[in-house]
Amino acid sequence: MIGALRDELRRTNFAGRELSLAEGTLVVVGVSALAGLAGRRADGGVLAGIGALGLADDLLEPRLRRAGRPVSKGLRGHLGALRSGHLTTGAAKALGIPLVALGGILMAPAPRGGAMAAADAALVAGCANLANLLDLRPGRALKAVLPGALLLSLLPAEGARAMSGRRLALAAAVPGALALPADLRELGMLGDAGANVLGAALGSAMTRSLPAPARLSLLGVVVALTLASERVSFSAVIDRTAPLRTLDRLGRLPVPAPPSADASDEEAPR
Repeated sequence: MIGALRDELRRTNFAGRELSLAEGTLVVVGVSALAGLAGRRADGGVLAGIGALGLADDLLEPRLRRAGRPVSKGLRGHLGALRSGHLTTGAAKALGIPLVALGGILMAPAPRGGAMAAADAALVAGCANLANLLDLRPGRALKAVLPGALLLSLLPAEGARAMSGRRLALAAAVPGALALPADLRELGMLGDAGANVLGAALGSAMTRSLPAPARLSLLGVVVALTLASERVSFSAVIDRTAPLRTLDRLGRLPVPAPPSADASDEEAPR
């Protein structure tokens, strides 16, 4: 049983090195537990639900590939499959994470309703997805999430809502920081589960710590980056931009030789 689960979690990354998605599973457990114990149980439950949706995608998509069934990629691919009457694991996430996020928004201290609640849920879901889009190279998603989580954890917190935001930021920062060394050394990877839950925890902290104009601005940035990812390779942009390339490779193992010309960078496992 344990051996079978270990095999299901094993992956070969872009460099041809074997690693495990167990890192991402542990991150889900850590973030959810900290959010529930240090803050509110409802927060822990929401993040665990988002992590579970990501883990289902991690485990089921490879099985579909082995069975020879088509696997859609990207938001456009998943929505196209839905229009054809096929519910992919990615589409299940695209539908499920916003709904779970909305539940978390409505259960927050001093909950907001109406359009602002919908916008906050979109920010949480968008951050979860964006972290996953960045998880194509070792440490990349963590380098994006950790500075924001640390900054939010240091903001002044007055009132129950702001305090819960600080705790959510810490719930993302602590497991993320613990996972960073193994991620950079390619001993493990976040996968959809770990990346989704870290992004969601950061987005949730934003909804409780920042004023409405800042949240709406961040939502605009997240949406723009998500739409851009459908046409532009983040890895290609990073490799062409010296400061981003330096930051991206900081702490990583040496970069392997480039893949063959017919290999798609965005399709290669992180």
